[in-house]
Amino acid sequence: MEALLEIILPVFLVIGFGYLAVWREWLSEAGLEGVQKFTQNFAIPCLLFSAIANLDLDANFDWPLLVSFYTGAVMGFVAGAGGARLIFRRSWPDAIAIGFACLFSNSVMLGLPISERAFGPDALGPNFAIIAVHAPFCYAIGVTAMEIAKGAGTGLVATFVRVVRAMFGNVLVVAVVLGLVVNVTGTPIPLIVGDALALMVQAALPTALFGLGGVLVRYRPEGDLRVILYICAVSLVLHPAVVWAMGRATALDPGAFQSAVVTAAMAPGVNAYIFANMYGTARRVAASAVLIATALSMFTTWGWLTLLG
Repeated sequence: MEALLEIILPVFLVIGFGYLAVWREWLSEAGLEGVQKFTQNFAIPCLLFSAIANLDLDANFDWPLLVSFYTGAVMGFVAGAGGARLIFRRSWPDAIAIGFACLFSNSVMLGLPISERAFGPDALGPNFAIIAVHAPFCYAIGVTAMEIAKGAGTGLVATFVRVVRAMFGNVLVVAVVLGLVVNVTGTPIPLIVGDALALMVQAALPTALFGLGGVLVRYRPEGDLRVILYICAVSLVLHPAVVWAMGRATALDPGAFQSAVVTAAMAPGVNAYIFANMYGTARRVAASAVLIATALSMFTTWGWLTLLG
């Protein structure tokens, strides 16, 4: 109960404030759009750039961490797409979009604030190591699988171009890549720039949570409820369970193990809907899954944190 009250509930209260503000029209659609643009295009990229640029790559980019987390992610994608196709008889494009919802956990807007509150800001190195390859990895799988499923017949080169465009059309991916370049090359960040970045970083997570709440108002629970609940089960239970098993099997460091499990236990991110909307398939299911899984994750995350001690 302590974890629920002290770690999880404050995060979801901020999300709730954003939801209430938009639902009651205290914040207009234009205002929400401004919050979202500030968060997605400026504050969160500054957070990721700053974190990756200063990350100890040798200490945090260990293969057991990435293998554990992304084995769980791939298993989630396979279970989501396979279940949608074989159990619920959805079309292959629908199945891929559903699989993507099970693949893409909300590692930034939910994973970072909950991990920070649970384990402290100094324990976020493994989180940022996961985030550094999260969007490129997920979009590479999702776009490639969708192009094959839709039978576009555009060839390997054209599919590769679409994958690259999907990845680098995302400002968060660009921020991570620039952060890695600064880190690897040892390029110093001027003090005045670092101070400005620090100010932006302070605003990133609170505004992201508030904006996430506001965006969720747009997502109405529509579509096949059985499929939506299946996505929730894969995302909130199967994915972190596989990561837990892989982390134990690879003797993952305790700090990295905690970060990996908590990040895997997050609900599907808004990118799940963006991906479905990009291909015009399973949009209602993806939107509803983001909304319902985010609400359910308040309790499932409590369970995973309790197991983590």
